[in-house]
Amino acid sequence: MDKLIFVVDDQAPILRLLTYWVSEKWNYKVKTFDNAEEMLSSLSLKPDLVLLDIMLPGISGIDALKEIKKTDPFLPVIILSAQGRVDVALEALKLGAYDYFPKPIDTQRLEPAIRNAMKNYDLEKELEKVRENVTQTYSFSNIISADGKMQDVFKYVSKVLNNDITVLIHGESGTGKELIAKAIHFNGIRKNFPFIVVNCASIPRDLMESELFGHEKGSFTGAYQRKMGKFELANRGTIFLDEVGEMDISLQAKLLRVIQQREFERVGGTETIKCDVRIISATNRDLKTAVEEKEFREDLFYRLNSFPINLPPLRSRKGDIIVLAEHFLELFSKKLDKKCLGFTPKALKLLFDYDWPGNVREMENTIERCLILSENDKIDADDLPLHIRSSSPSVESAKVEQYFDNTVILPFEKIKEEAIRNSLKVTKGNIFEAAKKLKLGRATIYRLMSKYKINPEQP
Repeated sequence: MDKLIFVVDDQAPILRLLTYWVSEKWNYKVKTFDNAEEMLSSLSLKPDLVLLDIMLPGISGIDALKEIKKTDPFLPVIILSAQGRVDVALEALKLGAYDYFPKPIDTQRLEPAIRNAMKNYDLEKELEKVRENVTQTYSFSNIISADGKMQDVFKYVSKVLNNDITVLIHGESGTGKELIAKAIHFNGIRKNFPFIVVNCASIPRDLMESELFGHEKGSFTGAYQRKMGKFELANRGTIFLDEVGEMDISLQAKLLRVIQQREFERVGGTETIKCDVRIISATNRDLKTAVEEKEFREDLFYRLNSFPINLPPLRSRKGDIIVLAEHFLELFSKKLDKKCLGFTPKALKLLFDYDWPGNVREMENTIERCLILSENDKIDADDLPLHIRSSSPSVESAKVEQYFDNTVILPFEKIKEEAIRNSLKVTKGNIFEAAKKLKLGRATIYRLMSKYKINPEQP
């Protein structure tokens, strides 16, 4: 095997014996030391495990263990001792030793301990690589933006990375609220712990409490076993409550208690569960208006809104449109293994003039679609969806004028129906966003949809 084990003991017979077992019997590479100083200076050789005696000349085994853990906290260390004292064993394990073996050493127990320790070490190194990749993926330098508004947002967000203040991200659908939440988590003090996402708009209201806080077996029909909720799963990490404005008013009180007291009970349970969780929320609604309309608790709003972050829509940061379009073109060219040299000037003009009601998410989907359909070496205007090609001011004016010229009179009911259908097309079926843009209540939208038999998915 190519695994390297350091053996540290000041007694030559024990060094020879351990070298025989580790090298000859178990087929590992071995490097021996009779003192801790030389071993510590050789850690640059990247050993996979250290067998370390307690009683050594100069630096003791316990002090050497402390230094090893400073250099590599995951490197497994198995402590060897002729003393056989429980207090010494406990101190070593408390400082991070993988295991403790009294002398004379039971080699039948030592071999599986070495094997399992190195297997765990390999897993830890793989996990560390994953953590580094995730942190790099969600670093602010990897969030594509050239517009000054977003650069100001990044500077603002950097203030909350190393504390646990509750953050509420405001922004329209598709502006990248979850991306910002992940950037906060994976660049902050909780980055090595879970990041759990809960979409409050997509989970049925009667299941939301169980989803958040878990349930006990038999607490309701279908609860065949105990289930851990998202807050338990996120312990020591971050929970991201997306579209928190859609949370049922009755559940908001329980969320408030978690924020205030850091504890909750599972559905149907009596055990109080403590949780150490950072809460980041996001909404595309105006929660102040929701508070005024008694649809959202005022006390919860102020708790969630301790540190508000406002993400500007894409239409208000025109400087990002071309940058993002070119970024997505490069991204999907690699993904689809399709060579494309860029956009024609006409296509770029249409992309720049379009309002992007679906924001960055809409642009991402649009560029991927264009690349799939295009048969040229550049994306041209004809490759763009019809609604983008027909969104220039002159075309829009013509559309409006056809309803109000001197020869055509449309019934008012027809105008209302078309307004509802168009708003649902623009918002991709998001009823809450459509209501907001039409400046109507959601109840009114639902009533008109029923009246005109409108399907939000196919308006």
